[in-house]
Amino acid sequence: MRFAKHSSRVEMTYYVTDRLHHGRTVAVPGSEIARIVSMWLAELGAHSPLVEDLARAARVGDWTTACAVGNQLSVGVTLRPLHDDASESS
Repeated sequence: MRFAKHSSRVEMTYYVTDRLHHGRTVAVPGSEIARIVSMWLAELGAHSPLVEDLARAARVGDWTTACAVGNQLSVGVTLRPLHDDASESS
């Protein structure tokens, strides 16, 4: 008997923070990190290929690289917690 392989691909949500604009933060899927950071850079008249490196590092969990590249771009990326203690009812 063969069982069908179930591929459960969960898209993680990341918080991306713009450190140059009073810490504005958005929650996005990993596939949108580069787009949002590129959009913020465009507001400043800038462009950087590092946004792809940042997004890739965050998606694979290479937080050392994500932090280093994020510092160069003046953004922060964190993984959204699976649950929020504040939303739990007592």
